[in-house]
Amino acid sequence: QVQLVESGGGLVQPGGSLRLSCTASTKIREPNYMRWYRQPPGKQRDLVASLSMYGITQYASSVQGRFTISRDSAKNTVDLQMNALNPDDTAVYYCNVQGGSYCRGSVCTAHGTSWGQGTQVTVSS
Repeated sequence: QVQLVESGGGLVQPGGSLRLSCTASTKIREPNYMRWYRQPPGKQRDLVASLSMYGITQYASSVQGRFTISRDSAKNTVDLQMNALNPDDTAVYYCNVQGGSYCRGSVCTAHGTSWGQGTQVTVSS
């Protein structure tokens, strides 16, 4: 499968911004969905933002208007720009890519789903 690596997490003060990036080890062609999830301490993992292969975005109501998901095909990344952060945004953030295909040399394979290992975002003064 394809490895996903998140970066950009860290400690930020309330009201601040962070940009998370998820890089794929191999280019995934035409993925159905690229998503960001988060898991606060002691809670379940929830969907934060979704980007479909048609460019349709969806956001959790709690982040609508503050977070923006985008894709850079040239860099094999899917990013999450997070603005106006508050302590409730504290969580481990995971990227997920579903569907599409990837090629290694002349061999192309259908891609199922891949997850990153997560990056910690802490919002605190």
